[in-house]
Amino acid sequence: MKARLVPVCFKSGQDDEFHQQLTTLKALLTEEAEILEPVALGSALPEAEAVLFPQLLGDAFKQIDDLKKIDLPLLVVTSEFGTVAMWDWEIVSFLKAVGLKTLAPYDLKITQTICKCLGVKREMPHTRFLVFQDNPGEGFQASIFKRFYWWEDQCTQAIEDKFGIRIEKKSFKELGETAKQIPDEEAREVLKKWNLITTGVTPRALNSAVKVYLAVKQELARDDGISGVGINCLNESHFSDTTPCLAWNMLFEEQGILWACEADTMSLTIKYILHKSLNVPIMMSNIYPFLVGRAALKHEKIDRFPDVEKPENHLLVVHCGYLGVVPQSFATQWRLRPKVLEIVDENATAIDARLPLGDLTLAKLDLTFNKLMLVEGYLEDYAQYPQSDCRNGAVIRIQDGHKLMHSFYSHHYCLIPGHWGKEIASLASIFDLKIEQF
Repeated sequence: MKARLVPVCFKSGQDDEFHQQLTTLKALLTEEAEILEPVALGSALPEAEAVLFPQLLGDAFKQIDDLKKIDLPLLVVTSEFGTVAMWDWEIVSFLKAVGLKTLAPYDLKITQTICKCLGVKREMPHTRFLVFQDNPGEGFQASIFKRFYWWEDQCTQAIEDKFGIRIEKKSFKELGETAKQIPDEEAREVLKKWNLITTGVTPRALNSAVKVYLAVKQELARDDGISGVGINCLNESHFSDTTPCLAWNMLFEEQGILWACEADTMSLTIKYILHKSLNVPIMMSNIYPFLVGRAALKHEKIDRFPDVEKPENHLLVVHCGYLGVVPQSFATQWRLRPKVLEIVDENATAIDARLPLGDLTLAKLDLTFNKLMLVEGYLEDYAQYPQSDCRNGAVIRIQDGHKLMHSFYSHHYCLIPGHWGKEIASLASIFDLKIEQF
């Protein structure tokens, strides 16, 4: 959905400058926004995601009571270049000082990003996530998995209250049984349409992975409002003879469906917001700051972290033996391999893929859904430890590892190639999120 913007004019009326700027903005934002008919400040507003000011005047100081009655964000785009004009900084500062949510983008790309984000916000009440689980925390490694907030009803309700997204839950046990009943021939026919590198994967394991894709796809066909899926694939792995990694790749490449490893709906929520608003590659994984030391080494079954300068400012990022689930279109290298973790079936598989080296942004929502942490870093290299649970993990440099150790929200973080701090900071206020940025 496009964002609906309602242009608002002051008492001085709609002059030539107002109409010229409105025409300019309709051309600049044609892909991102639906610009409605102008309305005089103080009049009733139509349903929209934001108020658009193509022109600011000194009337703003006099009509401040009318401005305070607006319960939508105020988007100020007053230059011909699709940004706020520098002559309007004083009025913008005044509007912010009296508590009005005022967006004054200084770059056309940020203006477009704000509009995309407003469109995403419009879409969210019509969006659903589908999660397959039965008794989360009661399966394998219960001592670890029982601690996770995303399985609590409280978390599910908070996501709906904050963002409007509803989470629907179905049985993983039933899905696993459905997948096993799909004929091998049907799976083999599907594989003919895909260009997959499947190093060391047996035909049976490959068929099983495709059958999960087909079983989930059948569920998605029943509800076209589903935009994200997840399975409690590790903790309740006894319900399936495989893992959903390949299914998540195939469903994203085919339908744009986003995924949540381990049914982590908190990570899925921020993945949805950022991917839809920024149109960027994004995935989720575990972070292991080198400062964690032996606890991280033991969990990944490795004897040491990679040798780097300033190890205190480095993270090892690895999930299920490799970097994590990375769709083919995001990856510089991609292949499906046999499983690594003991917790899953011997027939299971995992994706071994790489994001590009270079600038990287890590993002995570806090448990109150009021804050969004951003860590801008650099993906330096990949580390391989044969016969471990880290066969190919990413080595990421950040600015201050000690600060992260005092601040992080979770072991799951989302990774986005490139530095996106300024764009994310611009859209965060739309969702009433406070940015905690490194």
